[in-house]
Amino acid sequence: MTATATVPSGLETGAPRRGVLSKIVDRIGGGAVQLIMVLLGLFWLVPTLGLLVVSMRTTQVNTAEGWWTVFTKPAELTLANYANLLASGFTASFWNTVAITVPTTILVIGIAAMAAYAFAWMEFPGRDGAFLVVVGLLIVPIQIALIPIASFYGGIGIFGSIPGVVLFHTAFGLPFAIFLLRNFFVGIPSSLLEAARMDGAPEWKIFVSVVFPLGKPAIASLGIFQFLWVWNDMLIALVFADTDNQPMTKHLQSQMRQFGSNIDILSSGAFLSLIVPLVLFFAFQRYFVQGMMAGSVK
Repeated sequence: MTATATVPSGLETGAPRRGVLSKIVDRIGGGAVQLIMVLLGLFWLVPTLGLLVVSMRTTQVNTAEGWWTVFTKPAELTLANYANLLASGFTASFWNTVAITVPTTILVIGIAAMAAYAFAWMEFPGRDGAFLVVVGLLIVPIQIALIPIASFYGGIGIFGSIPGVVLFHTAFGLPFAIFLLRNFFVGIPSSLLEAARMDGAPEWKIFVSVVFPLGKPAIASLGIFQFLWVWNDMLIALVFADTDNQPMTKHLQSQMRQFGSNIDILSSGAFLSLIVPLVLFFAFQRYFVQGMMAGSVK
């Protein structure tokens, strides 16, 4: 007598078992799911909308009423907060922020990409040990380096300057950048690199023509994160940037009143500083999504 095993439905064809969430989505329908996602996105944007409204109203009105009263009193909206902030020298600090963030992002991506390629695909003595040192630098807090580097900067004459801030951000951004890109480059098929070497391509040609184009998703994701980290930084700016070279974050901090509400300064400054990161994100969102999904599907 031969025993017959019962195969659960859905497994005899090799199909994966479907979860409860997938069944719920099928029952609701694709259109309803999209509508729910849109509503959730709009709900998520409510605080941002409130901040925008607050930035366009006077301090007296914001103190007396909630931001949602704007729907019944649209005449209360004004651009006075933005005009006052721009008149305080915000434009100069904006360009200082650009002068700090753009070179830092370019330097971190360029140096990290070359180092990551070396750690991933080039054989040299001490490679594994050097990479362990890079990984170990990830746990070094920035705070312990502030005083020694400030003293060093003072000795070589770059303390308070934009190049000093750029060098600090670059140095502390490289460990994570190298670690991230190296793990991405390792996933590139070795046959592509071997074929290029058989054709006589030198290492720099392989990096420029093969590795760098394939690594665009990860590089774009790294560039966005690095840009945002430096753009929104205030700690390094407070320590290493003087008044003439201060970025937006330090300028906004200097405009804060010791007593009383600062919502007019913070809200208008927040939205002015949001412009460039939003443009950057929407310009590179395709690469950003690819970078986030890299490695999840083979």
